[in-house]
Order: sequence, then structure tokens, then C-alpha cells
Amino acid sequence: MQDIQSSEELAFVSEEIDQLVTPIVESVLKNEDYDGKKVAQWIDKICEQCMEELVELGKPFKYIVTAMIMQKNGAGVHSANSLFVDPSNDGIVSVKWPTDKKGDGNKTMYCIVNVLAVSF
Repeated sequence: MQDIQSSEELAFVSEEIDQLVTPIVESVLKNEDYDGKKVAQWIDKICEQCMEELVELGKPFKYIVTAMIMQKNGAGVHSANSLFVDPSNDGIVSVKWPTDKKGDGNKTMYCIVNVLAVSF
């Protein structure tokens, strides 16, 4: 029984990653207006904080975190990931911000954060 619990605790759980990333993006961007001069700084902060939190989970993964910030100016944005991984051990999550669940998001920009977890 302990082996099952241990494997569940060490598994890649998409919802857990989403719940970890969204508050980080919120804390960095929520009260900001898009400023092209600050985008690199915001992306660095988001990626670093996400990586710190992911490592603190203590799961047996190597992580890759990428972030993209785009100004809301009427232009479209498309993003895709293509990976060759072991779906039973590895995972990827794309987190969009502001989320569709909330109508109180930032009015000037979008952010997409991708988290890839590859098991050791």
C-alpha cells in the first residue's frame, strides 16, 4: 500500500502544476500594464519562481519552464508544443493567463507558461 501512495505522491499531476504556476503569474503581472521594456524581467521572474516551487515539490523530474508574454492589441497568438516523451512518466502543462475562469484578469497582456517534466 505504501508503494502505491509513494508512486501517487511522485507522479506528474497537471492540476497541481496549474495551481502552482497561476498564482506566480498573477503575483508578477496582475497589477502591471504591458511594457515591452519590462517583459524580459517579468519572464525571468516567472520562470525562476516556477522553477523554485517545482523543485520544492521534491518529485523525481527534470523541469523545463518557458514563458511568453504578449500585448493585448487585437493580434492573434498561437502556441503549440510537440514532444516525444513517455506519457506514463513525463508530462507537460501549458498555463494561460489570465485564465478563462476569471474575468478580472489583466486587460493589457496575455501570458503562457509551459512546464515540461521529464522523469529521471
